[in-house]
Amino acid sequence: MKATCMVCHHHCSIEENHRGLCKARGNEGGKIVPINYGLLTGIALDPVEKKPLMRFHPGTKILSVGSFGCNLKCTFCQNHHISMASREESKASFTSPEDLVMSASDLKPRGNIGLAYTYNEPLVGYEYVRDCAILAREAGLKNVVVTNGCFMTEPMRDMIPYIDAFNIDLKGFTEGFYKKIGGDLETVKNFIKFAHGYSHVEVTTLVIPGENDSEDEIRKLSQFIASIHRDIPLHLSRFFPCYRMTDKEPTDVSLVYRLADIARESLSYVYEGNC
Repeated sequence: MKATCMVCHHHCSIEENHRGLCKARGNEGGKIVPINYGLLTGIALDPVEKKPLMRFHPGTKILSVGSFGCNLKCTFCQNHHISMASREESKASFTSPEDLVMSASDLKPRGNIGLAYTYNEPLVGYEYVRDCAILAREAGLKNVVVTNGCFMTEPMRDMIPYIDAFNIDLKGFTEGFYKKIGGDLETVKNFIKFAHGYSHVEVTTLVIPGENDSEDEIRKLSQFIASIHRDIPLHLSRFFPCYRMTDKEPTDVSLVYRLADIARESLSYVYEGNC
C-alpha cells in the first residue's frame, strides 16, 4: 500500500518498505515514519555563531547534532557524505531524546545553552527534533534548527513552539536556481514567514559565482526578507568548490562585500561569511 509523505513539497508517494527522495522517511505498514529517528552521525559543541547565528546569545556555545538525509540535492553541499547518505551508508548510532538532553545539560558548565539540529537536513526527521526540543525546554535549554526551509508548515506546528531560533538557507531568489537543486522557492519563503512568527530567525545565502550572485537577485532577496522584518539578519557566505561543483572558483571576496552593501539598503544586519 502506497502512502504519501506530506512533510515537504515533493509529496513523495512511497511504496511499502521503501523510502522517499530524502532517504530519511519511509513507508512502514502503510504509514510514513522517520527512518532516521535518533540515528546521529555527528555531535559537537560549537560556538553559536558557527550556525551561523550572530544575534542569538552571542558568545555562548551549543551542542550540535545531525543525522542523515536531505530533501534537496545541492551539487555544492559541504555535508554531502551524510545529507545524501542512506541509513546503510551512514555511520549512525542511536541516541534517545532523553540521553541527548542529558548530554546537553551536562555541558552547561562549558557554556552550552542547548541543542542545535544541523549538519544534515534536520526537518526530514522533525519528529526527533520535536521530541528532543520538548525535553530540552523542560530542562531550561534552548533549541536551534538549521534548515533549508523547504518544508510544508502544517506538519511543523507541533514542533515549532519549542524552537527558539532558526537559521534558514535561502539558497537563491529565482525558481530556476531552486529547480536545479530540487527545491521550491515559494515553499522556502512561506517557511521563513512562518518561522518568524514563532522564533528568532536568521537567513543564510551562499553566494555562488554565476548562479545566484547578481546584484539584482540579492537586492530582491534582501527586500523580501525586509518585507517580513528589516531586523532579520542575513548572512552572505563565500562559496568554495566542493562535492560536484569543483569547476567553479571561490567567490571573489570583494563581490561578497559589495552584495552585502546592497543588502544593507533593506536590512539592518548583514554579515559576510567565509571571507
